[in-house]
Amino acid sequence: MKNNNYIVQKVVLLLGSLFFVLNVQSQELETYIKEALENSPEIQKFELQYHIASEKVNEVNTLPNTEFSAGYFVLEPETRTGTQRFKVSAKQMLPWFGTITSRENYASSLADTKYEDVVIAKRKLMVSVSQSYYKLYVNKAKQAILIENSKLLKTYETLALKSIEVGKASAVDVFKLQMRQNELEQLRQVLEQQYLSEQTAFNNLLNREKDIQIEVVDALLMPSKDFEITSSNLGLHPELLKYDKLFQSVEQSEFLNQKESNPSFGFGFDYINIQAGPDITFSEKGKDIFMPTVSLSIPIFNKKYKSKTKQNELQQQEIEAQKQERYNTLETLLDKAINDRSSARISYDTQVKNLQQAKDAEDILIRSYETGTIDFNDVLDIQELQLKFQMNQVEAIYNYYIQTTSIHYLIQ
Repeated sequence: MKNNNYIVQKVVLLLGSLFFVLNVQSQELETYIKEALENSPEIQKFELQYHIASEKVNEVNTLPNTEFSAGYFVLEPETRTGTQRFKVSAKQMLPWFGTITSRENYASSLADTKYEDVVIAKRKLMVSVSQSYYKLYVNKAKQAILIENSKLLKTYETLALKSIEVGKASAVDVFKLQMRQNELEQLRQVLEQQYLSEQTAFNNLLNREKDIQIEVVDALLMPSKDFEITSSNLGLHPELLKYDKLFQSVEQSEFLNQKESNPSFGFGFDYINIQAGPDITFSEKGKDIFMPTVSLSIPIFNKKYKSKTKQNELQQQEIEAQKQERYNTLETLLDKAINDRSSARISYDTQVKNLQQAKDAEDILIRSYETGTIDFNDVLDIQELQLKFQMNQVEAIYNYYIQTTSIHYLIQ
């Protein structure tokens, strides 16, 4: 039977593998995940279910109730030794040899399936916390980009005002730049509201007050190379191991069924009180009766047990089919996560190139201003492209870490 210490060890190992691609500042995320695992009511629910299932092992380690009975003779029968007054009986039935052990094994196998529910719930919570954290990061990063671009436009607005003074720009150019700044501020404010909503969701995952501020890493870096993926580990995923445990529980159910189809036997006694009459003179008068008894319960009509055997066979086939179906689904999810992660890296590399080219174009515009030939329509076009590339770059990093989290959930 597995215990909580073993569960904690597995979670710590998974935490260690999950954060190897993050920089030092991301230790906040690991701290948040540990806090979520400690406080989550959902985890507590599954752990309580596991403890309840484990306790059932003690429940089944019992014998049938001892039967006691007593009776008083209203019409007292007369015997040679006297009058029968009352009768007391006791009987204890015993199951066939090994039946109780089979019950314990069956209850233990059911507890093992509940243990896998705990592991699965912990993994899913880790993924949920990580994904919510990355959403907060990408939101914060986008807000910073919008602020940076707004400052850049403010600089261009200053240049435009100076150009108006020398007759090389019009007030329309200034208005266009100001309207673009207003749009960026609107986008930032919308992101700010979305951040608050995600912050509430994140704090709820940690089961704490929704207004608590979240410490989010300033920057996530794209790793220089991808870690190696061992697809063979997919077969050891807890969602698949649970089906193995279910299969074993059905096996134990069948062992128990075979034991219960055997006869049960019991021991007991009957005691009858005798009261001697005054007219009885021989030496055995008034002697009470004590009679040990043996009983045997034979399931002659055992159709119930044969049906249970057939049900167990069909249930094992169903479990195997469910496991294969889930394996196919997880394999599809793994391949998709791997491909999406590769796509995120490709997108990131492309945005790096585009941003460099946009920067070069911006430098050309600045030099054009020095010669008095700046076109503020080009300024807006370049700024819009630069903003797009920066947003896409942040999204690429976000997608990379999201897919990495999914991959770790599936193979670690």
